[in-house]
Amino acid sequence: MRRKRMADLVARLGIGRGARVLDLGGQPEIWNDVVLPLDITILNLPGVATRDVSSSHALVYVEGDACAVDGIGDGQFDLAFSNSVIEHVGDRHKRADFAKEVRRLGRAYWVQTPSKWFPIEAHTGMPFWWFLPESLRRYFIARWKGKLPAWTEMIESTTFVERAELQSLFPDGTLVIERLMGIPKSYIVFRRAE
Repeated sequence: MRRKRMADLVARLGIGRGARVLDLGGQPEIWNDVVLPLDITILNLPGVATRDVSSSHALVYVEGDACAVDGIGDGQFDLAFSNSVIEHVGDRHKRADFAKEVRRLGRAYWVQTPSKWFPIEAHTGMPFWWFLPESLRRYFIARWKGKLPAWTEMIESTTFVERAELQSLFPDGTLVIERLMGIPKSYIVFRRAE
């Protein structure tokens, strides 16, 4: 699915060789599925990005908060990119801050988030996670905490972003639904550069 998603990104946005990409909250491995050599800046929280990955792309790592990016001017990148990040940044206000930065930083953008309607939740691997009673979700989280504390912390802070909210955060974008066997797997909103 990831390879197909990245091929779709290149095709829909007309990305060319050497394009300047700002990956907000991502990891370098996802770019291995893009053949064109790109100039990629990965912005992530301190200590989060994997840096020892071989790549055919020019990679630069920057530490910072994707909801309030300092030191990067408006439209400085050909593409602002985010894959499965917006659901981790916090509440509606933080998601709005994140969206504002995405729209500000890239002449084009691509933002993907998992759909809560897909039977297997993308982060936990649990069937119908968002439809379980909150008490049952808390039970699982309490059991996971002792064995996988860092992962559990990430799960606790994960939300889901409804399709309507994503569209409202990116009113100038085109929303597409990525499906697997007809079921919404994720939502993608993108804007081509003018």
